[in-house]
Order: sequence, then C-alpha cells, then structure tokens
Amino acid sequence: MTVETCDKLLLSAAEVAALLGISRSAFYSLLLSGRIGPMPVRFGRSARWRAEELAEWVRAGCPSRDRWSYQGT
Repeated sequence: MTVETCDKLLLSAAEVAALLGISRSAFYSLLLSGRIGPMPVRFGRSARWRAEELAEWVRAGCPSRDRWSYQGT
C-alpha cells in the first residue's frame, strides 16, 4: 500500500509506520524527536495523520518538523 493508492484520508500510527517501512515504536521515537514533520489530527484521545500531507512530506524529502510547512489544498 502506498499513500497514493490508499483510500483512507486519515491514517493511524500503525498504518503510517507500515507505509514508511518502520516499526510503530520507531515511528513514535522519530515523532517525539521532531524528525517526523506532519503532526496528527486529534479526535479526543485518537491521533490520525493526513494521508495527503504525508505524501507531500515524503516528496519534500522528509524534512524535520521545524522545517516542514504544509499548506494543504
């Protein structure tokens, strides 16, 4: 599955980790260190990441959070 072929708009941490080819714990480690640019959308205690933003982030070369700026469409 790739973000381009994904039919979901929002992805869980496990789904994002799978798309990036890393473990969920590695994903959270990168997120907490600021190396994952996109921030999640929160629904109560649930966190989901925008599929389109993740695709744009990867196309931009996976910049760190302090360098990432998503304009949306």
